Amino acid sequence: GNPVPPNEFIPIAEESGLILEIGAWVLKRACQQLRSWQDLGYDPIPVAVNLSARQFTDEQLVNKIVDELSSAKLSPDLLELELTERVIMRDVVENRVKLQALKDIGVKLSVDDFGTGYSSMSYLKRFPLDVLKIDRSFVMDLGTDSNDESIIRAIVALSKGLGLVTIAEGVETEQQRELLASIGCDLMQGYLFSRPVPAREAETFLTRADPGLASMEDSS
Repeated sequence: GNPVPPNEFIPIAEESGLILEIGAWVLKRACQQLRSWQDLGYDPIPVAVNLSARQFTDEQLVNKIVDELSSAKLSPDLLELELTERVIMRDVVENRVKLQALKDIGVKLSVDDFGTGYSSMSYLKRFPLDVLKIDRSFVMDLGTDSNDESIIRAIVALSKGLGLVTIAEGVETEQQRELLASIGCDLMQGYLFSRPVPAREAETFLTRADPGLASMEDSS
């Protein structure tokens, strides 16, 4: 059958409590897939894994990530963990400690859907982040809505000042891609490059260089 999109199954998984098991499986499979690609001779490529709110509050999260990286014999900097603003802002003091513990492992930390949650400037300087992913809602009307362009320019400028990488989500047209490149956005992802595909099909991207292609992504 057709793949079920995350916005359909994740709410059900969270409500039922299965999100922890699914998230653990996704993390394991992402690490195993990275190991497999390296064993096949592909150049190392980062893989991003979304962490749910319940995963992030798991007291054993750091240990579980260390175990999976060790089991797959992976360099930690190949794993990027994505969290939303809403998740990391629930308890700023406690979450700052958790994020630093994750950072100390050597993994990269990304804020997903930036601009749709709290969007507090203070957390950007207080948390040890690496990446801001600009929400697709700002990208979809690029070229027709000057407000969206202004917002993206501000996010990119802010990110560069803080040493953060920017990734634009939901890029679907060449016009969007060209405008984002002119603004200075570092990376892009969206249907313009590829729809979600199984790991085997994703290998076609590992054999060609594309400066606009963001890291491969596994979503839990």
